[in-house]
Amino acid sequence: MLDLSSLDKITPGTALPNLTQVEMTAIQRGLAICAYPTGGIDGLYGPRIRSAFAELTADIGQGASDVISAAVLSHLKTRKDDLNALFAETGTGKSQVEQQIGQMFKFIGLPLPAQIAYGLATTDWETAHTFKPVREAFWETEAWRKENLRYFPYYGRGYVQLTWKRDYSIYGDILGLDLVTDPDLALRPDVALFVLGHGMKTGAFTGRGLGHYVNATETDFINARRVINGTNKASEIAALAVGFLKQLKAKKPAVAATR
Repeated sequence: MLDLSSLDKITPGTALPNLTQVEMTAIQRGLAICAYPTGGIDGLYGPRIRSAFAELTADIGQGASDVISAAVLSHLKTRKDDLNALFAETGTGKSQVEQQIGQMFKFIGLPLPAQIAYGLATTDWETAHTFKPVREAFWETEAWRKENLRYFPYYGRGYVQLTWKRDYSIYGDILGLDLVTDPDLALRPDVALFVLGHGMKTGAFTGRGLGHYVNATETDFINARRVINGTNKASEIAALAVGFLKQLKAKKPAVAATR
């Protein structure tokens, strides 16, 4: 699904502002899948991409903050391959999906058991305990949604409800899929998995990321609901998270993330 083949066209040592629009698009997409704030995928150089790229080079300790080094290209290609491998393994069974959510959270930079537990709890609740991508008001008809949802056809879909045309466009640009023309693509397990992990990491849904509430020093499962939907059903989802956390702690320790 994820194509970053244009990275192969970039000559190591090229300054970031000198990339072609196609090359810049590949860099932006590579940074975005690693959860860096690129400000969009438009192929244009600006302050957001400059800042995101500098953050990457600082994190991996390779290259200047405004030059495309061989190490940067290798890192982005490896991350792309890792994500595509994760997508290739997506299944539909509950235990499979639970495992894939854990892998996605580790990939995106939410590796703590408590963070994974909250992702599992959110998915459990948002999918009515099915762990399958669902449509908003899945018990209603499409005709009902068209009549009653002002953002139709960009109503909620996935493990967590991706909503509004803008957000469909953002995730379509990152993944290289036309979610605007075909919003039902958001129901694909691989797409739903990425949106869940990336959105909770970056704060794409409400402006608040999960790391603000659940981190190495704090586990606030109640207020973590603000990452998704204010405080709606916060206590119920927190209780689910506590249960998932107990299960995870009974297993092997989580592997550290590599963004």
